[in-house]
Formats: sequence, structure tokens, C-alpha cells
Amino acid sequence: MRFGFDIDDTLINLREHAFRIYNRKLNQNIGIEIFRELKTVEIHEAFGLDKEAGGQMWNSLLEEIYFTDCPAFVGASELLNQLEREGHEIYYITSRPKEYCQRTRQWVRDQGFPIHDDQFFCGMQDQEKIDIIKQLNLDFYFDDKPAVLDTLKDLATKVYVKDQSYNQNVNVPRVKEWKQFSY
Repeated sequence: MRFGFDIDDTLINLREHAFRIYNRKLNQNIGIEIFRELKTVEIHEAFGLDKEAGGQMWNSLLEEIYFTDCPAFVGASELLNQLEREGHEIYYITSRPKEYCQRTRQWVRDQGFPIHDDQFFCGMQDQEKIDIIKQLNLDFYFDDKPAVLDTLKDLATKVYVKDQSYNQNVNVPRVKEWKQFSY
């Protein structure tokens, strides 16, 4: 079978990692409970930043956010490695900017995820991401972002949402814990 995965906030806990970096950079101590209540993908409002200032901060910290010690969700790499051992194809489809594709692929590999270069797609806008998902004719696809998931409901692909505070209105099966997932 063919399995497709978004990376950020699906396989790795990127937003929470960024939230901790924001706290440190802004010399604040906003509690993690505030993060867990956010109803948006963006985290800047918790720090009193408007959209423009939040976007500037995010962009200024991209390398640190993407390539430092961001943890994988518990069980994520183990599940993907198990799927690969069973003979399934694993595809990664991420909207990370093109200039970070090569480093992202290596970083994900270094975190213990099974990577094949021809099954790694990076650097696209949401609509392009949707087109790739459709072209790959995946059996399963996992993402966290409502804007992507909502457009995939009519596909034969079995779509799952990685449970996050901002995607509670998405009406597809949820993955809360990777170690408990079975297909």
C-alpha cells in the first residue's frame, strides 16, 4: 500500500517546538496550556504579536525551528519503519519552502524515519500539495492542516487528521497517538 504523510505537526511536534523557542526569544513564559488551546495553526497571538510581526518572527527563526531538536511524536518513526518493513511505500509531502528541501529530507532521515529521495516532495503551496497527493494515488494520507484535508474528502484515499487543537472541526478519522494507530 501507499502511505503519504505531511511532516510538520503530523509526524513531528513543530508548533510546540516553535512555541518554546518563541518563549525563549521573547523572554516570556507563556504556559504550554495556552499553546494547547490555540485554535489557529499560527502561534503568534499567544505572544501578543499581530499577523505581520508573527510572520516576521516565524520567518526569522525558520532554520532554528526546522533544524534543531524538534521531537517526533511518540511512535511516529517506529510506525513508518514498521510500514516500510512490511513492504509499504512511504511518501512525505511537505509544504516547507523549496530552499529547505534537501536539509529537511536529511533532517527527517537523521530522526530515524525511512526516506527514499524519489518519495519525498517538498516546497509547494497547498494546492500543489493536493495535486501531488492525488497524482500519487495514495491508499492513506495523514495531515494536520484543515485547508488541505477538507479538499481531499472526495478521494478514494483514506484520509486521517493528526489531532491538533486547531483542527477539531475536521470530520475525518483522527490519529491522537501514533503508537496506537493501526490501519
